[in-house]
Amino acid sequence: MSGYLVLLVLAAVVVLNLAGWFITPKGNQQTLIRTMIILTLWCCFLMWSITYMAQLHPLIAPRRADIRFEEKKHGKTVL
Repeated sequence: MSGYLVLLVLAAVVVLNLAGWFITPKGNQQTLIRTMIILTLWCCFLMWSITYMAQLHPLIAPRRADIRFEEKKHGKTVL
């Protein structure tokens, strides 16, 4: 897993956006259809990339609650 996957998917989204721009049928709803295609692809990409990068570099490290650390008090080991 690396950050280059985000750039690869970004390139794919740009290609799909360009394809959506040129493939939309002519008519009075052409602008609406183009806007829907482009916004849908960008929103899906942003959601995926934020989720992917959050899993790639988590801010909070998981901690196990069932581990006890030994502590020494006055020469005795206390759990």
